[in-house]
Amino acid sequence: MGDPAGIGPEIILKALSKSEWQRESIPLIIGDKRVMDFYSSLLGMHIPLIPVEGDPINLAPLKEGGYILSITSLESAHFAPGCSSIKCGEAVVRYVKEGALLALKGKIAAVVTAPLHKASIHAAGYPYPGHTELLAEITGCQDYAMMLIGDSIRVSLITIHVALRDVPRLITRQEVFRITRLTYRCLKDWFGIEEPKVAVAALNPHAGEEGAFGDEEERIIIPAIEDLREIGYPVWGPYPADTLFHRHAQGEFHAVVAMYHDQGLIPVKLEAFDRGVNLTLGLPIVRTSVDHGTAFDIAGKGIAHPESLDAAYKLALKLATKRLKLR
Repeated sequence: MGDPAGIGPEIILKALSKSEWQRESIPLIIGDKRVMDFYSSLLGMHIPLIPVEGDPINLAPLKEGGYILSITSLESAHFAPGCSSIKCGEAVVRYVKEGALLALKGKIAAVVTAPLHKASIHAAGYPYPGHTELLAEITGCQDYAMMLIGDSIRVSLITIHVALRDVPRLITRQEVFRITRLTYRCLKDWFGIEEPKVAVAALNPHAGEEGAFGDEEERIIIPAIEDLREIGYPVWGPYPADTLFHRHAQGEFHAVVAMYHDQGLIPVKLEAFDRGVNLTLGLPIVRTSVDHGTAFDIAGKGIAHPESLDAAYKLALKLATKRLKLR
């Protein structure tokens, strides 16, 4: 459900109202029915939500609405649209943990996350930078990465939520190798691309121009690419980011490995601002997410767009269906 004070409940209600998810899947909200009922009343969107007790197994298909598994039962005094709080931070972590554990047990086919608020979970005592690290801990996964997906752009990130000044020291030969390999394998195994073409972005302008603008390409990125090619991964780069994403959008590559957050996310959001999807690579479960935050400034106002959530849900459905067919 995401943070109870954010736009998660609203975009879920709006997506459910279209009755598209119900045609091929059984939507289950993991969160808080009191919170969902509050937003239903506030926004005048009376979508049927059927409470589930215990494990969500043998649920009947629905033509409208969805099921809801209430993990919390927050009082109105514990949350308010647009307001960060410890109670909301505690709650959203519980929702994510429950969803991941149910997926690990095979009770649900995939997890789609609405946004959490980092300040709220930090205030509640959870140090995670975001969903990705929390899910990795719950699932016991050490080899994971974040991929952002727009309409035609797929980008994996070497560094994520860190200060820009810290990026160069965090880019290592091992990390470039690991995340590029993970990206290649995801394209092949999850998306069914027979011969994936993965390009690696440079860190510096003009790919360092032989050391004139930085030496990370020569010292770190090129050796990592050579290591990958030696063991059979045909990856390319490093290419200057200012031209690489145009080439990717034209179909020359299936995905790009970017060095830092904004380098990768600006092209995704330029192309698909309301439709971006966050996919966690490497997890033993299918997990997708919206490509935006809690948007506290508009929470509860009825103007949030559900397109990113809808895209995340449909990608999760596609990947989960493929995994089930392969079993």
